[in-house]
Amino acid sequence: MLDHLGFTVVDYPRSRAFYRKALAPLGFDVVMDVTREMSGGYEGCGFGPPGRPQFWIGTGTGEAGRGMHIAFSAGTRAEVDAFHAAALAAGGIDNGAPGLRPQYHANYYGAFVIDPDGHNIEAVCHAPEPTA
Repeated sequence: MLDHLGFTVVDYPRSRAFYRKALAPLGFDVVMDVTREMSGGYEGCGFGPPGRPQFWIGTGTGEAGRGMHIAFSAGTRAEVDAFHAAALAAGGIDNGAPGLRPQYHANYYGAFVIDPDGHNIEAVCHAPEPTA
């Protein structure tokens, strides 16, 4: 349904560094930069898999919001764990350690952090735990 989403951040360089570290375990990195010269004022970047910017952050004309929730898809529970650790190391605040959330469904494995602008960022894996 969605092609991409984006929001304004308070401190673009700080948020860019945070998301580069936090999203790396999920296989996402900056795949496109938009400079002020290119856009006439906006500066931002798009994260995603190679060639596909789907999550954008940057400067904007409006005030940065707080309290938005974004969940990134993880392929494995180990990726969720790695996202949480990387996001905390990048300055995020713990908002829910990695673990099952059976109130959503039996295999919902997620982790939550608060980003530098107060947004609730999650990585979630819906796959069952692999058997040995």
